[in-house]
Amino acid sequence: MTLETKKSIFVELGKFLKQFSENDTIKKSDVLHNDLFFDDFEKLIYLSQSHNGWYTPEQVYFAIKSWADALTEENIDKWLSAYSFDTQDDKNEKTVALILAGNIPLVGFHDFLSVLITGNKTLIKTSSNDQHLLPFLAKYLIAVDESLKEKITFVEGKLENFDTVIATGSNNTARYFEYYFKDKPSIIRKNRNSAAVLNGNETHEQLEALGEDIFRYFGLGCRNVSKLFVPKGYSFDAFFQAIFKYQDVIHYEKYANNYDYNKAVFLMSNFKLLDNGFLTLKEDLSYASPISSVFYEFYENIEDLQSRLTTDSEQIQCIVSNDLIKNSIPFGETQNPQLWDYADNVDTITFLLTTK
Repeated sequence: MTLETKKSIFVELGKFLKQFSENDTIKKSDVLHNDLFFDDFEKLIYLSQSHNGWYTPEQVYFAIKSWADALTEENIDKWLSAYSFDTQDDKNEKTVALILAGNIPLVGFHDFLSVLITGNKTLIKTSSNDQHLLPFLAKYLIAVDESLKEKITFVEGKLENFDTVIATGSNNTARYFEYYFKDKPSIIRKNRNSAAVLNGNETHEQLEALGEDIFRYFGLGCRNVSKLFVPKGYSFDAFFQAIFKYQDVIHYEKYANNYDYNKAVFLMSNFKLLDNGFLTLKEDLSYASPISSVFYEFYENIEDLQSRLTTDSEQIQCIVSNDLIKNSIPFGETQNPQLWDYADNVDTITFLLTTK
């Protein structure tokens, strides 16, 4: 299968996904295989919450839109233009084992896409928290091009007969992965969190957008902001005013339970908290805050903070700021990565193209 053929298959998937929206789902006559997949996918979106309580329709629709926006011919061409693909790009075909996370909907799709676009086979072990969305999209891809049936295998038991592995998990599971796969070329992903750097000059709109970075997917993603760096003497009044639009998150039972529990734990430990009724702020050196809480830390000068963030880079997925920090991204964009924005800054395509 040529690279152009593989590109076109994923462009078709993008067109399929583009039809689905929380407020305006429209079935289009020119999308391939709608007769087989459209109605069932719409049902799956609403069933997802019964499979994983965090996968509300709103969150699943957001994930679908993100991938629909990414899987365009223009984006795929831009992404892959940085690489040199062999003209017979399937001749060195490998079987790549994927061990996927399930913290947010379709979180493993980029690895899945990368394996197939580089001409390899994929052996997939889904998370128990996300066992339905990716297999459905795989069936759609196979309907577009039946030859993919030999390239995509989902497994429930032990992973066997593979050449390399990409595994995502916690810091604890990463130690297991590193031992178990020590004889295989691998990418092993651990816990990471994202941070925001503020200086007090942010607009209301920017702070409101920061709320999106905090609350999207209920804060469960590695790209969710879980830590704020603020200058000494910073007042959180403007921040709390801006994020008030996200107050309805507390009406979701699973989030509310976490809010009540984590707040109680903090208070019993006599920690000083800032609280607005749906989010607690706690001064803490850690990057990883629990659901419904964001940690914060004061800084004295931006140069020292830049050095600190560089030192801590292996704990950080991304940083948002108003151009205060090198390579930071704008407020509100953490959950809209491009195809070329790699998890942990590890270039998956280069890994797959160069690993023997």
